[in-house]
Amino acid sequence: MTSPTQAFRQARDFLLQHANDYQAAYSGFQWPKLERFNWALDWFDQIAAGERRNQTALWVAYEDGHETKLTFAELSERSSRIANYFAGLGVKRGDRVLLMLGNIPPLWETMLAVMKLGGVIIPATTLLTAEDLADRIARGHIRHVVCSAEMAPKLADVAKGCTRISVGRTAGGELLGEKSGTGVSSSLQGWHEFEKGYGAPSTFKPEGETLANDPMQLYFTSGTTSKPKLVLHSHTSYPVGHLSTMYWIGIKPGDVHCNLSSPGWAKHAWSCFFAPWNAEATVFVLNQARFNARGLLDALTGCGVNTFCAPPTVWRMLVTEKLADWKVRLRELASAGEPLNPEVIDQVRQAWGLTIRDGYGQTETTAQVGNPPGQPLKPGSMGRPLPGYRVVLLDAENQERDEGELCLPLDPPPMGLMPGYQSDDGKTIPNAGTAYRTGDVVQRDSEGYLTFVGRADDVFKASDYRISPFEVESALIEHPDVVECAVVPCPDPVRTALVKAFVTLRAGAEPSREMALSIFQHSRKVLAPYKRVRRLEFVDLPKTISGKIRRVQLRTAEAEKAPDAKSATEFREEDFGELK
Repeated sequence: MTSPTQAFRQARDFLLQHANDYQAAYSGFQWPKLERFNWALDWFDQIAAGERRNQTALWVAYEDGHETKLTFAELSERSSRIANYFAGLGVKRGDRVLLMLGNIPPLWETMLAVMKLGGVIIPATTLLTAEDLADRIARGHIRHVVCSAEMAPKLADVAKGCTRISVGRTAGGELLGEKSGTGVSSSLQGWHEFEKGYGAPSTFKPEGETLANDPMQLYFTSGTTSKPKLVLHSHTSYPVGHLSTMYWIGIKPGDVHCNLSSPGWAKHAWSCFFAPWNAEATVFVLNQARFNARGLLDALTGCGVNTFCAPPTVWRMLVTEKLADWKVRLRELASAGEPLNPEVIDQVRQAWGLTIRDGYGQTETTAQVGNPPGQPLKPGSMGRPLPGYRVVLLDAENQERDEGELCLPLDPPPMGLMPGYQSDDGKTIPNAGTAYRTGDVVQRDSEGYLTFVGRADDVFKASDYRISPFEVESALIEHPDVVECAVVPCPDPVRTALVKAFVTLRAGAEPSREMALSIFQHSRKVLAPYKRVRRLEFVDLPKTISGKIRRVQLRTAEAEKAPDAKSATEFREEDFGELK
């Protein structure tokens, strides 16, 4: 009988063997059939006991020059000790555990430990407010909290009913349980020391088996239009599902992989945890207090990173540097989170001779669509469906089209799709209907390549022409002074809507009539007449806590604004006689 580990390895090895043969990989790949599976025990610990046991699994580099390296064997043992410690504190199978740590080794140790215990990990960004945390603790039915000592005061009131575990020292240098002049730090009373877990037994024995569909992770979405949804993933949907992500990025055994994502968000689990360790690669993390492009480039070069993934915002900041000055040893470059503008891809290719390959997925899924290594690329396309994923494009009446909402058939569902959302009462709301709808509109060409058009609720019509905000934004960002922009409809009694762009300028560039004229002229040069920008406003773009532009906020404000209302930094096409 094939063991869970063997079944997983066979599926993984098939993708590695066809790393540069998309057709063979896509047509021949099958998700492994698993009834019981615990990725931390059945995969990670097996790597740690095998020939790669002494390979570095986690490499964290800090800005002050020091670094921490842990092998697969070391990380396996440490996570087992922490699992035993947590069990002694009452963490049980099915318990929800809030995890709020930065890029430090205890983050990875805790994820593995909770997974081994059969608990449910709820990652959270350290940027959350006390109000955000209270909502997560209540709706997530959280029973245990793991955070840094510095975050403890934020949780002092909202997590009183939880087991509380603190990592490290406070900003004042106090360690949990240490006494100051006034006694034990009030913010740390009732907390347990994470570090005591390193003294727990090193051998972990699970209490019972983990079913493949048992809950494993719970994510709160960004909440761009409503309260955050609770996305539930199982012990297979993310751990096994991220074989598609591994294939898209092109990670191979022994690689050093770097991904830029903040802990607490799904992409961190995608590419700082499951995808690289599925490939038996090293996870490399640069722990920066604030993003520094030159520091990152130095690290990529000095630490011999092979594969690198970053969101579009990071790529846009990197190309402001003279990239050719850094002699990187990179083999694969990837981008995800939002579509990457073609001109950024061109600049990186000119500097390094490498092409950034787009990929697409959601918190609810693993990588669904992408441009895997060695395949022909089409400018602007996010690629083709990845192994394990069938996609259909549906209109509002569920009819298939060459342009429509990207959907995943549920007969059967792909393994990388969440089992469902969790309701506030703790129950799972399973995926329903014949297909899961992503909410994103895409176009498909004759060769099956997909191109992002926009969120279903972002696409609009102007003079009866359909406008893709992303298409206009990609054109505007080619202007040398435009760093980011967001396009929304501006209500108009004649044309239904006008194209309006909210623009953020590069450092050193100032909003002015001359700047607005330059951008309008650029718009006329690179866009068809019906797509041209008719309104322009210089702003700091509103974003979600995860860094995505909140177009809905801009769209709503524009719809509610009086027709003749105009801010000091807003310019209109009719203001410029030079454009006629």
